[in-house]
Amino acid sequence: MSLSTGTRLGPYEIQAPLGAGGMGEVYRALDTRLERTVAIKVLPDHLSSNPDSKQRFEREARAISSLNHPHICSLYDIGTQDGVDFLVMEYLEGQTLAERLLNGALSIEQVLKIGIEIADALDKAHRQNIVHRDLKPGNIMLTKSGAKLMDFGLAKPAHTTFTTGTSVGTLTLSNRLSVEGTIVGTFQYMAPERLEGKEADVRSDIFAFGAVLYEMATGRAAFTGNSKASLIASILSSQPATIFTFAPLTPTVLDWTIRTCLAKNPDERWQCFGDIVLVLKWVATGSSQLQHEPRLRHQYRMWVAIATPTAIAVAAICYLLWMSTPTRLPDTTKFVLQLPAGETLVFPDAPALDLSPDGRYLAYVGQAAGHQAIYLRPVDQFEAKPVPGTENGFAPFFSPDGDWLGFIADGKLKKVPLRGGPPLAISDVQIAAKASWAKNGFIVFRPIFGAGLSLVSGKGGTPSIVTKLDLSRSERDHSSPEFLPTGDTVLFTIWTGVTFERPQIAVLSLKNHQQKVLIDGATSPHYVATGHLVYEQGGSLFAVPFDVSHLELSGTPVRLFSSPQMSLSGPVRDA
Repeated sequence: MSLSTGTRLGPYEIQAPLGAGGMGEVYRALDTRLERTVAIKVLPDHLSSNPDSKQRFEREARAISSLNHPHICSLYDIGTQDGVDFLVMEYLEGQTLAERLLNGALSIEQVLKIGIEIADALDKAHRQNIVHRDLKPGNIMLTKSGAKLMDFGLAKPAHTTFTTGTSVGTLTLSNRLSVEGTIVGTFQYMAPERLEGKEADVRSDIFAFGAVLYEMATGRAAFTGNSKASLIASILSSQPATIFTFAPLTPTVLDWTIRTCLAKNPDERWQCFGDIVLVLKWVATGSSQLQHEPRLRHQYRMWVAIATPTAIAVAAICYLLWMSTPTRLPDTTKFVLQLPAGETLVFPDAPALDLSPDGRYLAYVGQAAGHQAIYLRPVDQFEAKPVPGTENGFAPFFSPDGDWLGFIADGKLKKVPLRGGPPLAISDVQIAAKASWAKNGFIVFRPIFGAGLSLVSGKGGTPSIVTKLDLSRSERDHSSPEFLPTGDTVLFTIWTGVTFERPQIAVLSLKNHQQKVLIDGATSPHYVATGHLVYEQGGSLFAVPFDVSHLELSGTPVRLFSSPQMSLSGPVRDA
């Protein structure tokens, strides 16, 4: 059936087609009585004579009419004319979530806003004893007034037994696969129990909601397959890649919430949407930032946000190493360290802070009563103590096992045992700058400004030069070295141009002494164990997936936040 412009269905005048699917045709129409635009959904000719199709159509009308919610598409009227069954619904201007996702992932703020609105709408439906059963991006409309949940054509009363007939109103696998165009839009969001022919209840909608949230956050479907069989296998037995692979700044609680929605066993999922709404609102208001553990177990990079004579406010971007326990709460992502009275943080042209590999201790350059030293403070305590032997020290950095603290003082690269003992000189150095200590015991550092990088054993000895400036490329300096986990590859910043205006992030293999540029216009590279390269560019902090084995960037950069005032490595150029 195709209704032409001007066709009248009672007081409703058809203006233009909006779309069509296997179970209905939708038109924009004018309500001539109220002079308002509406949407008309018509049951197609080939289904209007089918009792099961008419039953489903009527069921959708009953379901929508019982729901009054700002984020559910409203039903205005229902009618039949000349054998044509139709629903009159609220006309929505905007785009479907499926259309929006063609442009990629949404921001965390958008994910939370839309998620809260749809979860609240589904909570209302479930409280009315209605299970949607066809939640997917194509059934969510994004409008100026917020998200709107649509298409309750498959809705049935909660706890209704999952049937195995062949009618259009049931959801057997064979029947759903036989309906043209429903696999991509619907099948990917089916809960495992539905694929197994078991009863569908509110938790089936929760699984589909988790899949929709995952897709909004990552821009990728939670479950995929090259065939129907492989897609079924993926939904039944596999877990989607961690969200942090694609969206490193995702709040840990949001990731956990989505993982709980996607549990294979319905009993291990959230049991109602009311609880999901509360958690999402909690994340959206920033309450998740209050949760912390005494030890920070995950690797991250810290940026100094504020430094005053009495306090250090530290913003830490945490990159979660996916843990097997799905209920793990987030680590601290922002915290304030109060300095003792009379002590100040020293910000020379060198790194001022470093965190131990296990996240237990913070080392920082402090000054009290005119005397400068490196202070060590347990993260979960308030007291900090100067490390003996680090007087006049700069640029603290930890050994991989956390037993030694490296630093630069009095023209020497030094180390001091944190369990007690005198400092030991490792090498001569003319500038206090960032150094990095590999698991194999070697330290990479820049011995002099305007030169390449050198490598020296942590036990001391003669340094060897590992990079040289390429004057043909107007290279002026190599800085910010950092070992990758393998211990035989180094990230660093190349400064080019007369005024050091053209930085580049490069990587060097110590095996074959080959180096290559990874990113233009960026500085201060840092690798995190989630497989991301973090860097500063244009006053903002970015993260991009990084393949360590092939030394290749493998994804799209994501901006984490803007305008860090100062990095651990000091002013960007002299890092």
